[in-house]
This record gives sequence, C-alpha cells and structure tokens, in this order.
Amino acid sequence: MFSHKYRYIFILLLAGYSYLNTLFSEVYRYYHVPNVWYELILFFFFLTFLIWEGNRFTGILIQKLFHDTTRPAYFFLHFLSGLILSIMASIGLTYIFGVHFSNLPKEKLEISTKLAITYGTRVNLFLHVLNGILFIGNQLRKKQLEAEELKRINAQSELQNIKNQVNPHFLFNNLNVLSTLVMKEHPDANRFIEEFSKVYRHVLTSQQKELIPLQAELELIEPYIFLLKKRFPESIFIEINVPAIYFTFLIIPVAVQMLIENAIKHNIASTTKPLTIKLSVDNEERLTVSNILQLKAVDNSTGQIGLKNIAQRYKIITGRDIEIVQSDIHFSVYLPLIRAQHESDYF
Repeated sequence: MFSHKYRYIFILLLAGYSYLNTLFSEVYRYYHVPNVWYELILFFFFLTFLIWEGNRFTGILIQKLFHDTTRPAYFFLHFLSGLILSIMASIGLTYIFGVHFSNLPKEKLEISTKLAITYGTRVNLFLHVLNGILFIGNQLRKKQLEAEELKRINAQSELQNIKNQVNPHFLFNNLNVLSTLVMKEHPDANRFIEEFSKVYRHVLTSQQKELIPLQAELELIEPYIFLLKKRFPESIFIEINVPAIYFTFLIIPVAVQMLIENAIKHNIASTTKPLTIKLSVDNEERLTVSNILQLKAVDNSTGQIGLKNIAQRYKIITGRDIEIVQSDIHFSVYLPLIRAQHESDYF
C-alpha cells in the first residue's frame, strides 16, 4: 500500500481530512494554541507525507531482513519503526513550525508537540491497519485464484491420468517387449509383467494425492528401471544416491518418472552412447535429477509441457519453485523436498 502509485493523492486527502477534523473539533482553540490556517494545513501535509514515505522506505529496508513478508514479525517491526518515525517527525515539525513560524511560547510548544504526536501516531496506526486489511484482501484473492488454478490443473491431471491408463505409446512399447519375451520363452517374462504392474499400480494409486513420501516415489523407480533396461538394454543407466534420512520428505507424485522420461525423450540413448541419469539430494534439501546432454537432432520444442506441469503443481501445492539448470554438458532439475508435518495433511 505504501508504494501505491496514487499515494500522493491519498496523502493530500488524509492531510485535508485531518485539518478539517481539528477545525471542527476546535482542538487548538480548546488548548489556546494560536495558529494560522495555512500553516496548519502545511503542517498536516508535511507530517502525513513524512509518516507515509518513512513507512515506505523502512518497509523496503525491513524486507531485506524478511524474505517472507507475510510473517507477523515483519508487520510488527514495520509498525514499530513507523511509530518511532511518526513521533520523531511530529516533534521535529512542531519545533520548526512552532519556533520559526508561529514563535510559540514554551508551554504552548509543549502542548502542540503532544497534539502532533497524538495525531502522528494515530495516522501511523491508521495506515498500518489499512495496509493490513489490503494485504489480507490480496491474500484471499490470491488463494481464491490458486484454488481455481489447482482445480483446473487437477481436472487436467485427472483427464491425463485417464488417458495414461490406455496410453498407446506406453502400452505398445512395453507390451511389445513382453510379447518378444513370451515368444522366446524368456525367463524374465513373468518378472516383466510384475514390474510393469507395480509401476502402473503406483501411477493409479498416487494420482489422487498431492504429495507422497520420497520413499514411495523411489520405490516406483526400481521396477521402472527394470522396464527401461528391457526397452534400452545397455543404453540407460540410472544412479540413485539419496540418503535414507530424506525418505520421509514429501514430493509431487510421479515427478521423478516424468523427469526420467523427459531425459530419455530428448537425449540419445544407445549402446555406443549410453545415457546416464543421476538422482541425488543437494544441500538445500532438493532432489536433483540430472543427465549429461546428448541431445537428439530432432526438434523437441514441445518438450517443456511435462516440466511446466511439475512446476505448476509445485507452485500451487507447496508455494515453492522448481529450478531448471542447463549448461553445455548437463541438464538438471531441482525438486524441493517438503518436510512432513501431519501425514493427514498431504495424503
């Protein structure tokens, strides 16, 4: 609110209202304090201006201490700094106007100072209350928009999950391998069916959940790796280096599988040029999925859909952002891990 583009108009209106308020209540006449109307108007304008602009600048400084400006401590410190500033401005302006313009005697100067401090602190309180109301209103509107966006994404996700249940590419690729194994009476045929069902069961059971434990997500990767090795023998290697202390942390379901699929889709994976995908946790408690860049020559301009889906779900559900980093030789995606508090809150 303090940085509003029309703030100077608001300052003029508030100063004018304050002058009229003192005029009709006859405050200065009651305390027998001599004043000139235009000096009084200027006094209220400058005091209101200093309080408003002072709060604006102190707010910018305090924001550097609090990255999350929604915390109560931020509002309390902002109000306290504004209170101190309003008192100092009231005393300083009263001295300037009272001594240099009105030439008030000492006892009248003391009364004027008390009246100015009363006005200044009330203006500061009024501005912060108004700022709080506007902040709460904006947060409510933001939550409503996020809720509507989440409903839309969930509807799209449910539709996509229904499509994935009969995804022709997924079924064709794996059933083609399965048919080959069965025809050759390969001993891995039964295991392939079991691992395939595990992956699909995980997709179906997790589609209604917003967050799941990292351990559950990693348990999906083991049968998924088995399927990939049958599709791309000696062409894909997945390294998992995730300490057990992070297993209880929460993550968006099926996000890791989507990132692995994304890496396979955009990079060459062959026996002569195998693709290695690494899973680890960095110092900022983020799951890292990275691979060496060996991009295919085809145009993959539509390949950001999966990443955008994950990013949107993370932003709306957790309020946090994923990070995508691409260098000349590596492509990495960082997924924030969420500390579990109450199990029922997430799944």
